[in-house]
Amino acid sequence: MSNFSRRDFLGMVAGGAAVAVALVGVCSSPLEAMTATVKKDSNKMNVLFIVDDDLRPQLGCYGQKQMKTPNIDRLAKQGMVFEHAYCQWPVCGPSRASLLSGLRPDAFGQHPGGERAAEMVSDKLSLPGIFYKNGYYTVSLGKIYHGKGADLKSWSEEPWLDPLSEWNGYVSQETEKLRQKLWEERGKKGWYSSVNGRPVEITDLPDDQFRDGRTALKAIEVMRRVKDKPFFLAVGFVKPHLPFACPKKYWDYYKESDIEMAKNPFRVKGSPDYVYIWSELSEYYGMPQKGLPSEETARELVHGYYACVSFADAQVGLLLDELNKLGLRDNTVIVFWGDHGWHLGDQGIWGKHTNYEKSTHVPLIISLPGQKTAGQKTDALVEFVDIYPTLAELCGLEVPDYLDGKSMVPLLENPSRPWKKGAFTQWQYWEEPYDTIMGYTVRTDRYRYIEWQDCENNNKAVAAELYDYSKDPEETVNIADKAKYAKTVKELSKMIENYRLKRTEAK
Repeated sequence: MSNFSRRDFLGMVAGGAAVAVALVGVCSSPLEAMTATVKKDSNKMNVLFIVDDDLRPQLGCYGQKQMKTPNIDRLAKQGMVFEHAYCQWPVCGPSRASLLSGLRPDAFGQHPGGERAAEMVSDKLSLPGIFYKNGYYTVSLGKIYHGKGADLKSWSEEPWLDPLSEWNGYVSQETEKLRQKLWEERGKKGWYSSVNGRPVEITDLPDDQFRDGRTALKAIEVMRRVKDKPFFLAVGFVKPHLPFACPKKYWDYYKESDIEMAKNPFRVKGSPDYVYIWSELSEYYGMPQKGLPSEETARELVHGYYACVSFADAQVGLLLDELNKLGLRDNTVIVFWGDHGWHLGDQGIWGKHTNYEKSTHVPLIISLPGQKTAGQKTDALVEFVDIYPTLAELCGLEVPDYLDGKSMVPLLENPSRPWKKGAFTQWQYWEEPYDTIMGYTVRTDRYRYIEWQDCENNNKAVAAELYDYSKDPEETVNIADKAKYAKTVKELSKMIENYRLKRTEAK
């Protein structure tokens, strides 16, 4: 803020109405005091909450100049880009459950998915729940929780999923028939057999023949219907999740020279075996059950991922344009995020399901009406659990004291201020013999430390990994056993211990 401090405008919300009136009119939230641009008769700020599935920071606004993402880049210029944001669990269900509850995964127990996680914290208000309680019209469109039946009490109407397409995302009947055949054969061949169709499907059809295209149109319909109410509108797009299926025009956005392959396509030296026991890509037709795809196939996969990112970007653009047409931009907070990262052959991995940077590093953009720090970026370490308290504070809602995150409002005012020392993520494989091993990781400004613990043996550490980004930005060699890093390992291990034993200490 230019002329008054954060304490000042928080005081406005708490009871300093006279100061608020003198400065910006009647403000109902820190956001209104900070931006001073919303209409005087507006009592509540809307929230447009957009998520893309499996989206790593593969965007122009994150320095990926080959990417064609004009709409998300436009949003970045109107808001703040968080360059070092991290998810709490690199899988859809747990990541979303953690963000939407404001609680770290250990609050749910092992493998917290959408519906189960919501049940386990049903005595607490979720992020949409706190808006619903405070008089907002809350709507869930597309993939928000990992499961349509999660947290139903927090939505003003039944969560909507496109009824004309399945989760797998294919369009052509030929591919769908192949997928059905593979599923039928799975019982004969075992878990590791392919059960999905081809991983890339480029079809010359319009956007609204795809699930995300229809989700965008539904969101526009809802915006028009609820524009006169304060709303919390959550819109979830499934791309660029596998299969990389989208209209051909987005494939044509990219020339062969635009396709950037992984800088480090090799297995990490000194990594535990359980990092490499399963590949998400192996469940798709024609992909190797073990080992890596051919160079030609790898290029096709990366090209397909890029195309799907641009497809999703176009749907985001439709929402932003409609918000402007309806005159709602000056009264709406926009949050854009990807639920976790994805390896495009990096470290010899195709998928998420790791504690490495490519799986845990996520895009996050927050845009406020009249934002004084619009177009700026912050290097601060932030986490998905921080989104809940941030939105609650911005919209003048009482922030629950049980949340594990920390409001990022101060960073929205001053992106270079001191912040967290570490961001935490965890991941656990679900099948024997590794289903008792939990990998906890902390990311600091210089290091990533991963500690693998035996959950059934008093969380005894059974393996450790350390990567020094000042020397090894691609995480190629595990240096946890090097004597010169012994002090660093000890310090970071202590941070993980505090995180595990008392999650809120990780604030």
